[in-house]
Amino acid sequence: MEFPASMESNLRDGLKIERMSKPSQNDVFEFCGPLYLNNVNCLILLGNTEHRRSVAASLVQGVYVAEFDRQQKREGYDVLAPIWWEFFHFKCIQALEDKTDSSIFGAIFEYKHAIPNRLNSTQDIPPRYVIALRGTIIKPKTGLQDCYLDAKIILHELKCSSRYEIALHVVEDLLSVTDPKDVWLTGHSLGAAMTLQAEKDMAKRGCYVETYLFNPPYASAPIEMLHSRKLKNGARITHSVVTAGLSYALKRTKNNTNTTHEECDPFSTTLRSWIPYLFVNPHDTICCEYIGYFEHREKMERWGAGGIEKIATKNSVVNLLKNALGKDGDALHLIPSGFVTMNMKNMIVKEKGLSLAHGLCQWWEQYSCWQSKLYQYN
Repeated sequence: MEFPASMESNLRDGLKIERMSKPSQNDVFEFCGPLYLNNVNCLILLGNTEHRRSVAASLVQGVYVAEFDRQQKREGYDVLAPIWWEFFHFKCIQALEDKTDSSIFGAIFEYKHAIPNRLNSTQDIPPRYVIALRGTIIKPKTGLQDCYLDAKIILHELKCSSRYEIALHVVEDLLSVTDPKDVWLTGHSLGAAMTLQAEKDMAKRGCYVETYLFNPPYASAPIEMLHSRKLKNGARITHSVVTAGLSYALKRTKNNTNTTHEECDPFSTTLRSWIPYLFVNPHDTICCEYIGYFEHREKMERWGAGGIEKIATKNSVVNLLKNALGKDGDALHLIPSGFVTMNMKNMIVKEKGLSLAHGLCQWWEQYSCWQSKLYQYN
């Protein structure tokens, strides 16, 4: 059967629009979201560590989907993002937009219901506000700016970006009128890097906020991906010795001041009391090095080389060289302490590789193999 030329053209255009607007299953809460939490009382839900991880990750996913809604021009009943926060009794009170590409990169969520008084409650209390930041989206409308910011992470220049300035100002403004205990910060990938940088800056001022970091980028070679334990240890020991030696040499060239290094070192002072939650996958080359970063510190202590690692763990070769050249930089991936949760589900890499190992959906899976450990800087 043949169609008139005009009708055939309309059919092609209609099919093209349908293909363009069809959402990914990861965007649809009913397909991908943590529906198993639907019968859990919200106060109990947010008082459970496992559930808090799922909620924080879902709110970040809501930011991703909000940007996809914007790109696909979905409106009314077609929007997919709201269910990602309304399911957990939150409402979006502000979307954060990038000045360069006008994309939605974050949001502020407010808990809808009354929250019990912390002084009179024996259980964990939900946050009043959550600031969530998404990661990189490789799409024509966002990919260029997002990849540009990814490069800034490697160069330790993320603070010198308009998107980070927006995020930091939002955090500062919210904490100026809200108790830090009533706020969560959360982000994934690039968003986790921005979240980490923002809270590091706040922690240096003595303001500590509960922070959830999903697949945060580690701006260094992923030594953790090496299969040989000897190669791993050798590479890390070499890195520690080189970093500590360079740090010592550069510091000797500077003029001595009356302030001791220990007094002005945030690792030993303000940052020491801040313990963010890090969620990493050992098969994810972008974030897996956090595992080795913390474990190597403990190994060097056991081997009697704790003094070397104490210097190396808070310095980056890139940052040291930038500072020597008179340039500002902050190695955001170097942190004193962290509560690290690893997803040890081996099938992740066998199925879809890095795309799933670095994905956000894994962090609300009901049946995954989690390993958690607290690392504290002494």
